[in-house]
Amino acid sequence: MNNVVWLRVLLAVLLLTILIVAAVPLLVLLNLAGGGSGFGLCTAGIIDCRTPFTAGPELALGLVVVLFVLVAVVRVVLRVVRTMERRDQLQAAGRPVSGRPKPPPPR
Repeated sequence: MNNVVWLRVLLAVLLLTILIVAAVPLLVLLNLAGGGSGFGLCTAGIIDCRTPFTAGPELALGLVVVLFVLVAVVRVVLRVVRTMERRDQLQAAGRPVSGRPKPPPPR
């Protein structure tokens, strides 16, 4: 398989990961509403939840940092894919891969 295909598969995995990370707060709330522990946030359930005031902001900050890192990686992968596709198009057209014009021959 082509390298571009593998990069597109990686891109799909990264986008799926972003969706999963973005869904974590909703899953925690749904778990708490259903009588669960909020995936460890409130060990005794929502009725007897003794978490510090910083628990929510810590979770939010961690999720935001992870999302920013994942978005940055997606941008890098997209740039690499575009560069590789452009290089393949230039090779197919018979042009130099560097994109620079050939220097004139010496006199």
